[in-house]
Amino acid sequence: MGAEGYCGLERFCSPGKGRGLRALQPFQVGDLLFSCPAYAYVLTATERGNHCDHCLARKEGLSKCGRCKQAFYCNVECQKEDWPMHKLECSAMVVFGENWNPSETVRLTARILAKQKSHPERTPSEKLLAVKEFESHLDKLDNEKRNLIQSDVSALHHFYSKHLEFPDHESLLALFAQVNCNGFTIEDEELSHLGSAIFPDVALMNHSCCPNVIVTYKGTLAEVRAVQEINLGEEVFTSYIDLLYPTEDRNDRLRDSYFFTCECQECTTKDKDKAKVEIRKLNDAPKAETIRDMVRYARNVIEEFRRAKHYNKHYPLYSLNVASMWLKLGRLYMGLENKAAGEKALRKAIAIMEVAHGKDHPYISEIKQEIESH
Repeated sequence: MGAEGYCGLERFCSPGKGRGLRALQPFQVGDLLFSCPAYAYVLTATERGNHCDHCLARKEGLSKCGRCKQAFYCNVECQKEDWPMHKLECSAMVVFGENWNPSETVRLTARILAKQKSHPERTPSEKLLAVKEFESHLDKLDNEKRNLIQSDVSALHHFYSKHLEFPDHESLLALFAQVNCNGFTIEDEELSHLGSAIFPDVALMNHSCCPNVIVTYKGTLAEVRAVQEINLGEEVFTSYIDLLYPTEDRNDRLRDSYFFTCECQECTTKDKDKAKVEIRKLNDAPKAETIRDMVRYARNVIEEFRRAKHYNKHYPLYSLNVASMWLKLGRLYMGLENKAAGEKALRKAIAIMEVAHGKDHPYISEIKQEIESH
């Protein structure tokens, strides 16, 4: 099946994996393979007022919705464009008040239902894979997972019944299961949670613990860039999980969330397991009694990062986790007025992010401004 609109890529049947994405041309490290706009998305509740509910831009002085006072926008244009989705929640927020508390998954699923009704045709987010093609794995869910989905279905009816037409119960169960398996977490440059979204074409990619691409976000747009050289005919792999865990832990997570066991080279050889177990020990949270004040805490975190300097060896090249580590370390040093060390760490973060995010990404411009302003 050809990739309509994605030059150099095609959907294909991956042996042992089902659907997958394959390269029809070589890609070099840092190349943008494709971009995918969100089919549906939602800003997480804790970031209201810090980011625009429509474009997810981070800025000060956002204008709030005059009715519910809980949605914030860059300007009138963003507010108007967001209204088809915000109207699902605006009046309900007022009516329920403090009792309005649907989960992020419920909010995202409501928006998917609204999008399916308003855009029944295939969207620009579905050039290779349609939302309706998503795997649900309903037959593999245990009772606990089924009960959680049942709770989500009840919450959807409770908070959205006045503004949505619902399909039958079994279809709703399948849709929530599809969202759980195919949804994405949108993160900022420090990997802090910004929201949840559906990117159908990105969901086409299969998992490997040795990924050759990485997914980053520019507002509500997902971008997929090469972090290894990709040859003609090779499958395009991303990673679904944090790769710092040893093999059994990684596969436990994959089986629990995605219902498969990875058989990539790293999972087969387990060469890095011993070192990864040692590195994980450095990730334990500082004990409460050691945190006397913010400065001392910052110094302790810096020491932890020093001890964890071998992270690079256990993550893939151009890992967002490593970039986030250098970024946090650099900002801590800057806060402690150690500009030389701060700038060095921030530039290491930039070197990774220029490949993973692209040199023109707003996050990179912001970090460079941080360096110049100190």
